[in-house]
Amino acid sequence: MKSKYVVLASALLISVASFAQKDEMKAAEKAFKKGNSQEAATILQGAESLISNASDDEKAQFFFLKGNTYLDLANKKVDTDKNLSLAADAYLSLVDVEKASGKSKYSSQATKSIIEIKYKLINSAIADSKVDKHGESAKKLYDAYLLDKKDTLNLYYAASTYVNAKEYDKAMKLYEELKANNYSGKATNYLAVNKISDEEDLFTTAAERDKVVKLGTHEKPRNEVIPSKRGEIYKNMALILVDAGKTEEAKKAISEARAANPEDTSLILTQANLYLQTKDFETYKKLINEVLEKSPNDADLVFNLGVLSANAKDAVNAEKYYARAIVINPKYVNAYINMAALKLDAETSIIVEMNKLGTSDKDMKRYAVLKTQRQNIFKSVIPFLEKALEVDSKNDDVAKTLLNVYSALEMTTEKKALEAKMK
Repeated sequence: MKSKYVVLASALLISVASFAQKDEMKAAEKAFKKGNSQEAATILQGAESLISNASDDEKAQFFFLKGNTYLDLANKKVDTDKNLSLAADAYLSLVDVEKASGKSKYSSQATKSIIEIKYKLINSAIADSKVDKHGESAKKLYDAYLLDKKDTLNLYYAASTYVNAKEYDKAMKLYEELKANNYSGKATNYLAVNKISDEEDLFTTAAERDKVVKLGTHEKPRNEVIPSKRGEIYKNMALILVDAGKTEEAKKAISEARAANPEDTSLILTQANLYLQTKDFETYKKLINEVLEKSPNDADLVFNLGVLSANAKDAVNAEKYYARAIVINPKYVNAYINMAALKLDAETSIIVEMNKLGTSDKDMKRYAVLKTQRQNIFKSVIPFLEKALEVDSKNDDVAKTLLNVYSALEMTTEKKALEAKMK
């Protein structure tokens, strides 16, 4: 008999809790509809402990109201980052509840809000990166990925941004997730120039892009191939491991990556870079030759060989590879820029020596020789800078460098002409 009273008492407690939870919900909903989202949030916080005993329908309603409340606060600029995160968690809980129950009363609306939050997080992450708040930016990008795991590009950017923040453990964790997903990032962008804005718009498919070109709203359609990002992913993983003194683990990771992706030449470059870092020059050269055998006419790969050679202080081969990239693709603007930069690097040692010279006859003669050498360097880079500017007329850095070269060589006419174009 006594045990029956215990059961009855428990039932009464559940019933009272249920009534209390419903009252809290009504009060929170009323406050939210009046625009008092802060009051609604406070009420919902009080009801949080009661939700575990609620029915699936009540849980879904609770999480939907909670998500709407915190999203409204975020939209009102009230503790934006924190409230966006709380709203996202609530909507995801709602989707999980309705998925488990087989009902879908709020999920479609919640999904729209999740997409809204996703893009708010991405835009906020971009703003953070611009002011060097890389850690905060990376977390928001990862949160955006958690909201839409099909969009793995945000996971990739989150990992890269954690590298910029020097939070290597967090970056490594995300790179491991990318590796587990066999993420490549290789894609094709379908672009066309908008006749009104005069800017390129990005389209999901070639058919979608070609349709607007046919309608006459866009012109100059082109495809942009986005190369595989596996090389960069494994390069960063390797560098993190090397930085932690785990060189052998780094070599093993890249070997495994190559075995899983034998056709991905970017991984060979990554492996070559690792052996360059560890000063194993023989293996480095062997891998470079392997790249050339696989893709002798791939401008991007040949250009990357130039970058690796430049990093190895091998100026002769760097120049050879940049020149070859230009032959393969005469509009390869970065090859022109790097070629100019490579030649300008030689100026540094000349300036250092010039500054050490005195005023003796011997020193003055040497100064004259060095001055001529410096002028010859400037003359040698002009064709590459001019060509780079011809290919990319809006590149301010190239234009400023070329102006400095013209000024150093007292090429007044050319300098004034370029300044006029820049206005």
